[in-house]
Amino acid sequence: MNKALQKIAMVDDHNMLRAGLATVLNTFEGFEVVLEANNGREFIDKLQTHPHPDIILLDIHMPVMNGYETAEWIKKNLPTAKILVITMLDSDLAIIKMLNFGVKGFVFKDSHPDQLRKALIQLRDKGICLDEFYASRYNPETDSYEALPPPTPPQLSEKEVEFLKLVSTELTYREIAEEMGVSPRTVDSYRDTLFKKLHVISRVGLVLFAVRNGIVMM
Repeated sequence: MNKALQKIAMVDDHNMLRAGLATVLNTFEGFEVVLEANNGREFIDKLQTHPHPDIILLDIHMPVMNGYETAEWIKKNLPTAKILVITMLDSDLAIIKMLNFGVKGFVFKDSHPDQLRKALIQLRDKGICLDEFYASRYNPETDSYEALPPPTPPQLSEKEVEFLKLVSTELTYREIAEEMGVSPRTVDSYRDTLFKKLHVISRVGLVLFAVRNGIVMM
């Protein structure tokens, strides 16, 4: 049975990159670009005269209305749309902030078109696409962005679960320590222990593990 055509909106202020990417996207079977915008404000305005998208490809740094503001608006006003961030950004807190605004996936701007196509298919079929970012933070010994098999969740203590929930917010490590009623050094110990136990190499790795294993819902 053929799947319904997925309508795509692109929100990115880099005109040449957006135009080239739109051409590539329109070659993917089952996907069609129906709206392009330079920023979030233009995207919202164009929704008055364009079909509402199923998937929104969103940049973070844009003038007038940036990716954070746009993602927050989409979460409130287009709750069924899935946001895929296309970025070169590699800031843990920025990625976590976007996850909390309802973003369902991330793809690097220098990814191969096949990886983008796979990401779109996964987003369409599963509703979430975190494999590329998860792989890049889960296995430090490979440069491959192939999806890794879901790890068998290890036994976690109540404090470790609490820490994972708090680390998935925008709180700093110092603020997490205050929330847990422990010292910053103890929080560092939780972090380093979970890095080893979960085989991740960054804060985002911890968050993606928590999301994939149902510890937090975003």
